[in-house]
Amino acid sequence: MKRRNAIKTLSISTLGANISTLKDTTKNDKKMWNQTKFTDLLGIQYPIVQGPFGGGLSSVELTTTVSNAGALGSFGMQPFTPEQIVETSLAIRKQTNKPFNLNLWVNDRDARLADFDDKDYQTLTEIFKPYFDELGLPIPERPQNLGPKYEDQLQAIFEVKPAVFSFVFGIPNENDMEKLRSLGIKTVGTATTVDEAIALEKAGVDAIVATGMEAGGHRVSFLKSAEDSLTGLFSLIPQVADAVKVPIIAAGGIVDARGIKAAVALGAHAVQMGTAFLATAQSNASADHKERLFDPDAKYTILTKVFTGRLSRGLKNRLTEELKEKGNLMAPYPLQGKFMGHLKAYPATSSSNPDFKSFWAGQSASLLKYKDAKVLMESLVHEMGKV
Repeated sequence: MKRRNAIKTLSISTLGANISTLKDTTKNDKKMWNQTKFTDLLGIQYPIVQGPFGGGLSSVELTTTVSNAGALGSFGMQPFTPEQIVETSLAIRKQTNKPFNLNLWVNDRDARLADFDDKDYQTLTEIFKPYFDELGLPIPERPQNLGPKYEDQLQAIFEVKPAVFSFVFGIPNENDMEKLRSLGIKTVGTATTVDEAIALEKAGVDAIVATGMEAGGHRVSFLKSAEDSLTGLFSLIPQVADAVKVPIIAAGGIVDARGIKAAVALGAHAVQMGTAFLATAQSNASADHKERLFDPDAKYTILTKVFTGRLSRGLKNRLTEELKEKGNLMAPYPLQGKFMGHLKAYPATSSSNPDFKSFWAGQSASLLKYKDAKVLMESLVHEMGKV
């Protein structure tokens, strides 16, 4: 009898010890939310990536604020010349010694440009003539300078050697991927579908951004059309997680800790947040753009080709509504954007022509709370620590 009681006492004692150990492990796990395959890959503190904004919306201040806070700051170099890429990279390095990401567009010219003739351009000008007339502006001649080319920009990436080089709208060729590896640059490709994620892994990328249709800005598909690549993020993450072995970065509609927790639960190793950082004081978005992101109507977004010729998500406005049925008549990228520049930039004030400007935003913009990038990071870290 005494032996049985001893066994019971030992079992209860052992069970108590196991429960105590489990509690301690759980406590430790709560503190370790930020240790993932992605943070291990880059040696950063938090699995949070600031979305790289093209179109001049990125800033040195935002990139360095995020990197210095322990996450991965990014800079969209899409509109920059090679010389500007080098200059900007030097400016970033003056303000941080932490890893940062530079981003380019692999496919930066639509194939349709070759077939877009003067007759097509005339049709385009007829569509937009009422808006130019309303502002008293002449119809612009067909733009000839379509901006810097990816092939030239990539040479600047080789020169500045950022810790991370991310890309959208395709995959660098095999030789370029090999050179990036030889220079010690980590590569991050972007996928809108599972097939694209598989293609990126086969190309040897170090991590993949799985971007859902909720994301603001351009739909960066490259195997099929953007219209045929509109998978929602929470469907995309687990499918990609089952298909590839490299770290997955979830993007699209994530603006707070709730989104991070959900993405991680579905298989992501990090998140990329665009709109939440775009809305902060450190970004290079215009004052009226930031103001509109905090407006109650920010919950109304739309996919449109009006502003650039490529399908993009932004806030609804007069142009997106009045021309929603004429997307197939817009000029190919980047011609459409160059054409629209004449309309949306007049007069040249920070709050000019909201009816004619692109205000990029993801579908969760109505959940935004923070107007400072440092405060946003502190909030995310605090909330995630309470998991």
